[in-house]
Amino acid sequence: MDKELYQMTIHELYRLLRDKKVSSQEILHSVFSRIDAVEEKTHAYIALTRDVARQQARDADEKLSKNEGGYLTGIPLGIKDILCTTGIATTCGSKILENFIPPYDATVIQKLKSQTAVFTGKTNMDEFAMGSSNENSFFGPTHNPWDPDRVPGGSSGGSAVAVAADECIAALGTDTGGSIRQPASYCGVVGLKPTYGRVSRFGLIAYASSLDQVGPVTKDVEDAAILLNAVSGYDTNDSTSINRKVPDFTKALGRDLQDLTIGIPKQYFIEGLDPAVEQAVWNAIREIEKQGAVLKDVNLPHTECAVPVYYLIATAEASSNLARYDGVKYGYRSSNETSLLKMYEQTRSEGFGPEVKRRIMLGTYALSAGYYDAYYKKASQVRTLIQQDFVDAYTRCDLIITPTAPTPAFKIGEKANDPLNMYLGDIFTVPANLAGLPAISVPCGFTDAGLPIGLQIIGNLFEEEKMLQCAYCHEQHTQWHLQKPSLV
Repeated sequence: MDKELYQMTIHELYRLLRDKKVSSQEILHSVFSRIDAVEEKTHAYIALTRDVARQQARDADEKLSKNEGGYLTGIPLGIKDILCTTGIATTCGSKILENFIPPYDATVIQKLKSQTAVFTGKTNMDEFAMGSSNENSFFGPTHNPWDPDRVPGGSSGGSAVAVAADECIAALGTDTGGSIRQPASYCGVVGLKPTYGRVSRFGLIAYASSLDQVGPVTKDVEDAAILLNAVSGYDTNDSTSINRKVPDFTKALGRDLQDLTIGIPKQYFIEGLDPAVEQAVWNAIREIEKQGAVLKDVNLPHTECAVPVYYLIATAEASSNLARYDGVKYGYRSSNETSLLKMYEQTRSEGFGPEVKRRIMLGTYALSAGYYDAYYKKASQVRTLIQQDFVDAYTRCDLIITPTAPTPAFKIGEKANDPLNMYLGDIFTVPANLAGLPAISVPCGFTDAGLPIGLQIIGNLFEEEKMLQCAYCHEQHTQWHLQKPSLV
């Protein structure tokens, strides 16, 4: 083998395991050796689950010895620390849940366990998924493997870094306003947000319930399709889950692009877009056109409203969802209590970080009497207009292609004191969440400073297959996904 086991993809390791050329325990040993070598530089994980992983690897090898198992049997995966895992602390990157050990598994975790996947640990994240840089974690920031002085993106920054730095084979993240795709772009990996309702949210600790989705972070597009196959499907435990047949997403890979029309929205190529990002994205678009796709201009006129609409709706839902953390039922409780009300106040004051407090206050204000109609109701109405923009656009095209983020990864601390500037960085990713659409980020180039650039492909509702078809074709005709950061 010309690559270390930890450098390989799911589909490469699947073939080796199937042919009994390696064991799951050997793969896990390779991955943990890599973690031991680089984790101090990246801080991709909040917690490593070595004992659990070793038992899972032994179970996988036993299953494989009987010629049983599937693509994920024996494959080491990182799990974002927002997904409930039985007997393993699930902190949401926060102090208030620092010692919370769930009594049940999220549905996606149950699905992975049924395939005897191996869990390396819980990956770092912005507290309660609130952030675009992974600087808001109670456990400290994660560092971009391409430049440790830069952010990896957020909130699924730990998952993206773990995949980019080969500290796992693939990972799960969650995406509320770009939290899978933006860190995937910053770290040079593949990140996919499914259609809202495609993957169960049961056991995902909620930030904004009408926006959150679980999705894969992987080394290439084929792995994204494999992992999406594993976690998709209807779940009676989740009222937002859609009862719709799940196709085999891997069957979309390898199809040509002759019948696809690609929409290019002018609203995503605006002033402030980094020239290197713009050039890389256009190079990718021309390559896709060369492979047979037809390009067409489309109009998404309400794009400029997406960020304010998102930050009103998301913070309002967060204000409601985070009201449960009061020091009574579970999680952190302040010891400075003199009365019940004081205990509530002190617990939340001490337990939440500054970004979470900021968003709770914004959301509470937007929902308060006298302001509800002016803010939350108006944002919901404009959200409908943004959804309609996409409905109209998809009458003229099959997919929409844009940059994933307007700039490459910025320096740690650069935007820490300017939250509005940080929020504006989500301008290209939040529209897909507001409309419930699937979207994927794939590597499409590098800046002169060696920082990755991501291409975003947005599909129509439940058309992940077309999205993967296009992403895979682009990947097969470029080499960007094969480049790796030199950490050691």
